[in-house]
Amino acid sequence: MLILQIIVLSCFIGLIIVLFIEKLDYLLFAFAFIIIAGIATAFLLETSPDPSLDPTTIWFYVEAIDWEVIAFLIAMFTIVQILNEKKIFHEVSRRIVITFKKKIRLMFYFICIVSTLTATILEDLSIAIIFGPVIVIACLTLSINPTPFLLGMTICINLAATLTPFGSAQNILIFNALDLSIGFFLKNFSVYFVVATSVTLLLLDQFVLKKYLKVKWSPNCEELATDPSDPNAKESIQIEHKDFHSVFYEGSTEITMNLKKQVDNKTFYLNLGALVLFIVLLVFIPDLYLPAFIALIIFVLINPVQTRKKDKILPSLSHYLKSVDFKLVFFFICLFVLVHLMEANGTIQFLEMFLENIGQSHVFITSLIILFSTSILSAFLDNAPVTIMFIPIINILLGHLAVVENSSPIIFAFILGINLGGNFLPQGSAADLMTLEIAREYCVDDLNYKKLFKIGGLFACLHIILGIAYLSVIVYVF
Repeated sequence: MLILQIIVLSCFIGLIIVLFIEKLDYLLFAFAFIIIAGIATAFLLETSPDPSLDPTTIWFYVEAIDWEVIAFLIAMFTIVQILNEKKIFHEVSRRIVITFKKKIRLMFYFICIVSTLTATILEDLSIAIIFGPVIVIACLTLSINPTPFLLGMTICINLAATLTPFGSAQNILIFNALDLSIGFFLKNFSVYFVVATSVTLLLLDQFVLKKYLKVKWSPNCEELATDPSDPNAKESIQIEHKDFHSVFYEGSTEITMNLKKQVDNKTFYLNLGALVLFIVLLVFIPDLYLPAFIALIIFVLINPVQTRKKDKILPSLSHYLKSVDFKLVFFFICLFVLVHLMEANGTIQFLEMFLENIGQSHVFITSLIILFSTSILSAFLDNAPVTIMFIPIINILLGHLAVVENSSPIIFAFILGINLGGNFLPQGSAADLMTLEIAREYCVDDLNYKKLFKIGGLFACLHIILGIAYLSVIVYVF
């Protein structure tokens, strides 16, 4: 069993290393590591009459995947494709540019604060998918590098997930399992949220945004050419780039004062209304996939397309699905399978037993152990499996006399660590991975895995330090 644990853990670490190397296709290596880990598990792990527990059957791997999350991602990517094709993001960006074209710093605070507040009631991945293209297109119009704006959004929405039980899937799990209330979140996290968000935005302004405002920016998409030796490749990319800019620039490299409207008012407000309805559905329907698919059908119905004969305009889901890039969906499938393999070979159970046997006598020490453990694990793993693994541990700790009279620090540390760990390593947060995918798609070369790892990690350390200070106040003052 030890050999199997080493093999699977090595595959997981190998995948993390690949993510640091931008030139490599991380999806190819993800599948390769899954095959290696799967074959090792099939040979070294005992078989079972239950197909879902037998590593030699396909059902063992099928049931490892959180299909609700995968279904949500597929629906969300398709909705974003519809909004992008109908230029809804472009129109929102146009209106932001008109409002803030001479107040760039104010635009930075506006976008970050609005996306962060929205993330308190909407899944953080949805925020990254919705706001990411808006940020890039708005910055592109103003010749501003979108890197600090994307960093501000993705770092702060991880903070936003702590404020309410609706901000993340893991919060919903904790909310139900520990029988908490909305009042508990607001009472215990509101002060921390305001302080941490304010400090984060001020530091990003002074040390990141200020540097990028000194240089004008335009994306370099030459690396997207399929064949660098093809003399027509660069030209074709420049043509596509020009078409992309033409909706804003009207044939000039300077920003025009009268930016063209991207979509008629009826289509714009119809889609905006559908987006608001989608957010409401996410708040009131606990299953992520259901509101996503309901919204997807609505968006398809209100955005019909021309048929092949071009004589009819009809709703067509297949039209939009053909244009969606599902690479990130497959990557998440690989992550789910790897985590499941570590559960099957006892790696995660060993950690669970270890944590259950330490630090139970003192509230503050126990809270710190929970904070560090969950944040570190959430940096490497998806938040949902870490949450599921720790819920029984938290229930055991809350049952001890030493902490039963004051459970708030334990729960605070648990929620904080689970949600902030994603800033240590991008793969710990779906929103971070989505932000990187958007940056890659729009040729924002300055924002890559290394940059997000460096800056996100520094802010994660800051947020943890603030969390420790806040924990001290909760334990020793209140």
